[in-house]
Amino acid sequence: MERSPSGTAATPPPMPMSRRLLTRLLHRWGRLTRGVTLGVRGVVIDEGGAILLLRHTYVPGWHLPGGGVEPGETAETALIRELQEEAAVTPLAPPRLHGLLLNRHLAARDHVVVYVIERFEQGIAAVPNREIAEIGFFAPHALPDDTSPATRRRIDEVLDGTAPAAHW
Repeated sequence: MERSPSGTAATPPPMPMSRRLLTRLLHRWGRLTRGVTLGVRGVVIDEGGAILLLRHTYVPGWHLPGGGVEPGETAETALIRELQEEAAVTPLAPPRLHGLLLNRHLAARDHVVVYVIERFEQGIAAVPNREIAEIGFFAPHALPDDTSPATRRRIDEVLDGTAPAAHW
């Protein structure tokens, strides 16, 4: 089993029911108040080929870093902001666009822009915090067991050089 950056086994505690309910309610509220939602994710690959993943405090599993695009913000700007906020990662070159995918798991109008980042600097991330429980770099063949299926698919696409699927 892959170890977390703190050296402990990377098995997250179960997410409380109240937190899952709050997450669902916030997503539903977003669907009511916005026509289309747009998010970003980054496949951050270090020099050794390891992939940056993080574990949120509000959803189970390990995921690619990213988040929502705010009004007036470009997708690339949102990605750079999210990478800095979540993992203290600063790209040293423009992120490479991998694809735009429809995420039907949340709503029929939720889209995710996926970028690839291979040149970056990393500072010291302030984790754990309210949003991020843990971050770490993992070899593609040794991802944590509870890495989300969509995260695994995006990593495979990027590493295999295949076109992204249409759906998240």
